[in-house]
Amino acid sequence: MVVEQYSQILDKARTLQKVKRIAYEIFENNFDEKEIILAGIDGEGFVFAQLLQQYLQEISQLEIHIAKIVFDKTVECQPDIKLESDVDTFKNKIVIITDDVLNTGKTLAFCLRPFLSIPLKKLQVAVLVDRNHPKYPIAADYVGYSLSTTLSEHIKVILSNQNELGLYIF
Repeated sequence: MVVEQYSQILDKARTLQKVKRIAYEIFENNFDEKEIILAGIDGEGFVFAQLLQQYLQEISQLEIHIAKIVFDKTVECQPDIKLESDVDTFKNKIVIITDDVLNTGKTLAFCLRPFLSIPLKKLQVAVLVDRNHPKYPIAADYVGYSLSTTLSEHIKVILSNQNELGLYIF
């Protein structure tokens, strides 16, 4: 197991509590809307979007759509960012980009590119963890947990495995 080498910061219950709190914040800031789109970054960011969708459906009448943002996070320069939804889906809607960890802001900066050519009502960002290491002028509108770490420390958010669900640091 990967998790064995990490120290747990938040267990499953507290991690899900953070997700639920973010869902309430999203609803409070968008209660007068009919629908919103959660655009999750492939991986744990997309799972985060799915969890938010579940909680939002429990607490509101909002119509919640999910989209996936796909790209290779290991590549230094991103030639192509793929949205696994029709572009018309996003037009004049509130879109919330979701990711598990905001580190330097580079990943989220890349994710903004496809939305720059789509007329949106509002674009927001939700992250489960903000590490407070900004390199790019990217800030999250919704943050589950702010964690000041050293650059050598690694954060692992696990949402896709129910047995290991939680927040870990290495």
